[in-house]
Amino acid sequence: MNSLNSVTVGFIGLGLMGKHMARNLKQAGIDVTVFNRSKPVLLEFEKQNFKIADSCSKTAQSEITICMVSDTDAVEEVLFAENGVLSGINPGSIFIDMGTTEVNATKQFAKKLSRAEVDYVDAPVSGGEIGAREASLSIMAGARNSSFDRVKPILQNLGKQVIHVGDVGSGQIAKAANQVIVGLTIGAIAEAFALARDGGAELDKVWQALLGGFADSRILQLHGRRMIEESYEPGGTAVTQHKDLVQALTFAETTRTNLPATKLCRDLYKKLIDQNDGHLDHSALFRIYWFYSVLS
Repeated sequence: MNSLNSVTVGFIGLGLMGKHMARNLKQAGIDVTVFNRSKPVLLEFEKQNFKIADSCSKTAQSEITICMVSDTDAVEEVLFAENGVLSGINPGSIFIDMGTTEVNATKQFAKKLSRAEVDYVDAPVSGGEIGAREASLSIMAGARNSSFDRVKPILQNLGKQVIHVGDVGSGQIAKAANQVIVGLTIGAIAEAFALARDGGAELDKVWQALLGGFADSRILQLHGRRMIEESYEPGGTAVTQHKDLVQALTFAETTRTNLPATKLCRDLYKKLIDQNDGHLDHSALFRIYWFYSVLS
């Protein structure tokens, strides 16, 4: 892989984040072919002079195939359904899953592809839609050393930080840890803001006072502002956050790790979803904190 101009990349999944990622690859001079189940999105990309495929199988006839879809079931369908990746991918190529997928399923998918002489890289991301659009994602990759070396120049066009965490599956373990931290931190901010608001303080002033102190974080800066403004256009949805916490807890069962705070956070997101707010940004967890305890 001497030049990005000579690399062919197939990109599957042009959703909230995937559409920006595919555009960033093309902008870097990479030969990108895209596929998405929703046809209107494909028409939009065709107008932007992208190469369009009519199936996952055709998209996978590239040196590198990237998948950015919603969940584990969707990855499995992309890979193994009729006209899926496995039916079209060439020996010696690499498949990269950049979504958040169950750890054990990831390892099983990798084993199946290895029988077709295809290397598997799990490279989930953190940074939301903003990170995808600005190519500033944090990318955590699980892969063989040789595979990571091949894909790193591609991934560097999508994120500001590309870390090789370990073997296949390690990227998803890191992402599970990431989502536990994100979910619990959003919950902590929502709870703290509820205390401040119900106590009569002005939230915007409290937020400003916390910035730069020991409680400061990127989540406080971005999602704290969203809570104050009640602006919940999704960068990452509450439904997705809940799914990721469920996956983290499922993996924790296999390691016999008890995560009581994560279990509570999962249940709080379920409450948000049950009140029909699952489509909102995950910072909308603040909406379940009114003037009475959420647990009452």
